[in-house]
Parts: sequence; structure tokens; C-alpha cells
Amino acid sequence: MTEGGGAVVPGPGNQRALRDAFGRFATGVTVVTAAGSLGPVGITANSFASVSLDPPLLLWAPARASRRFPPFAVAEAFAVHVLGADQSDLGRRFAAAGGDWAGLAPEVGPEGVPLLAGALARFECTTEARHPAGDHLIIIGRIRRFAQRPGPPLLFAGGCYGGFALP
Repeated sequence: MTEGGGAVVPGPGNQRALRDAFGRFATGVTVVTAAGSLGPVGITANSFASVSLDPPLLLWAPARASRRFPPFAVAEAFAVHVLGADQSDLGRRFAAAGGDWAGLAPEVGPEGVPLLAGALARFECTTEARHPAGDHLIIIGRIRRFAQRPGPPLLFAGGCYGGFALP
């Protein structure tokens, strides 16, 4: 339904409207990192979901149009960092420039993946499968290690960052 209540058929003339409709769904914010051929790379992503507890799997889906798509499309290992409400700066940084690690001192995990400190949760993964999905690639990761800390999550909705007050 549109603001007037009418349904819209997706197509080339209304991709912005479809994007805006997706923007009505608040999501968490993640930064996915990997070791690229030119050094560490990171990208802000909200296309992230748990898949399975047994085996431990997750998915994320980078856009093929992203300048950072190539290193993630071939990475054999990556890390997903779920950002806390106090980390919108990291979300903005890696939305704009995936190679901007200035002032950050990432650890390097056993698979060679750069790891950001202080995330609300972190999942270190090896790539289990890749599935083409329109203008994105679905990447399934097998979780090798994870860490978490308490705190409220960073959310994204309607093109804006925001928070959520935990009870």
C-alpha cells in the first residue's frame, strides 16, 4: 500500500518507492569485515540474519553494485559485528569507505579477518555457501567463534540511525 493505501507493482519506475517501503522495517546495523587483497575491508550491512543453531549458520547479503562487493564475494572468512547504540560512528564510517581504518587498531582473528573492538556481538565465520539473489549475493557463514556484551542495539529505519531502549 502507498500512503494513499493503493498497492504498487515493483518495477523500474518505482524502485525508490520499494526501497522506502523496505525502510519502514527497522533493522539492526552490522559491519562485516574481511581480509581483502589490498588490506582489510569493511562494509555496513543490515541484510543480516541468523539461519541455524545446529549447525551454527548466519547469512548476510552484499549488494553487487557496491565497490566493496568483489573482496566479500570471494572471501573464505569474514566477521559480522553487530553494533551497539553507541557505535553509529562505525556504521557511518563503513557505509562511506570500507578501507578507512584510520584510528582503529583491529585484532586479527585466526582466519586472518580484521576484528573491530567493542561490538555488541561479533560472529567470526568461514564461508559455507554463496547464492545469487538478484542484485545481491547471499553469503552463508559457519560461525566459528562469537562474542557478546550487554547493551542496547543500534537500529536503522527510514534512512536514519536510532536506538532502542531495553526494558
